Amino acid sequence: MNELKRTDPEIYRLILDESRYQLESVRLIPSENYCSKAVLEANGSVLTNKYSEGYPGRRYYEGQRYIDQIEALTAQRACALFGAEHANVQPYSGSPANLAVYVALLKPGDAIMGLALPHGGHLTHGWDVSITGMLYRPVRYTVDRESGRIDYNLVRELAKREKPRIIVAGATAYPRELDFKAFGEIAKEVDAYFLADIAHIAGLIVGGVHPSPLPFADVVTTTTHKTLRGPRGAMVMCRKALADQVDRAVFPGLQGGPHNHTTAAIGVALKEAGTPAFKDYARQVVVNAKALADKLLERGYTLVSGGTDNHLVLVDLTHKKVTGKQAAKALDRAGIVCNYNTIPYDPRKPFNPSGIRLGSPAVTSRGMGVAEMGRIGAWMDEVITHPDDEARLAKVAAEVREWCHGFPAPGILVEDEAS
Repeated sequence: MNELKRTDPEIYRLILDESRYQLESVRLIPSENYCSKAVLEANGSVLTNKYSEGYPGRRYYEGQRYIDQIEALTAQRACALFGAEHANVQPYSGSPANLAVYVALLKPGDAIMGLALPHGGHLTHGWDVSITGMLYRPVRYTVDRESGRIDYNLVRELAKREKPRIIVAGATAYPRELDFKAFGEIAKEVDAYFLADIAHIAGLIVGGVHPSPLPFADVVTTTTHKTLRGPRGAMVMCRKALADQVDRAVFPGLQGGPHNHTTAAIGVALKEAGTPAFKDYARQVVVNAKALADKLLERGYTLVSGGTDNHLVLVDLTHKKVTGKQAAKALDRAGIVCNYNTIPYDPRKPFNPSGIRLGSPAVTSRGMGVAEMGRIGAWMDEVITHPDDEARLAKVAAEVREWCHGFPAPGILVEDEAS
């Protein structure tokens, strides 16, 4: 980054500081990961200079001969990897991708049925503060209070009673497999569309360690980072019969020109996700999440649903006499990065809830395995047990920094002068 260093040393320094932070910390936020150097190169390419309103072969600007090939290739790779009939790779992020589906298939006031946000759902599945909960009528299913799992019989009863126009299956804090077949059957019973939002689990699906919704869903949305290890972008995949509606909703309905550099980086990530090495990675993500969950259970922690089937662990700290926010901030000071999170039926407010949310995608990308999950769990317990002991937190932070240098972070090479 020599030219950036010369032109803007302040931004240059901050990027180097962030690089070192990502290298020297244990990153357990489930929605974060490390993308490869190849993905970073495509994302930082001259493609950012282009403006390309429209679709391949149907642009409003000339000079698109190479852009058309890049977008078409990326869409083809998405269809081949996921088994989709059609893929739109233009959405800027996951929230606009979901909104595009609603714009394509619904009318204002139609009912969206999704998992309630405090129970692990997403804002764009019809929550009040989201535009999706303002334009459309929200219908919310929840998890069982005792098991922490979705009860599909109750989902069916709710759908029959409320008659939603679309049913959404997807989550940001649900540590169990989703039964897409059951969701698809329920949607058919009430004549609703079925949208599967696989933003968190896309990499697990293509890696073969989570069931795919493609045989059952009318539309599938996903972000392209998280477990998929691509850039910050999104895709909408759907049946051919809905392709024109979805495409028109993305452009010109919600967006102008696509971010071509992001499209190319998505294409690179999709190629990487089709390799045997990626399948090994996806399997290890789940193994590591289970190992971290087991370590915390051994140390007396309460986990929502009792464990995990995927990349995510949701910890209930109620009995540890520490709030989720207090724990997350103490862990960050000790070099372990997670986020505080509501738990189902949480008696506390969302800005200072009872839980923390952990994930294994980023640490797995660094080559960490079951043994390392044990060490991370031990550090976490030490910090959460003594959240106000700054000397202890500093000691753990120093241990974490030194330890992390033994696990290279994909795509990151911190220059000496960043120290």
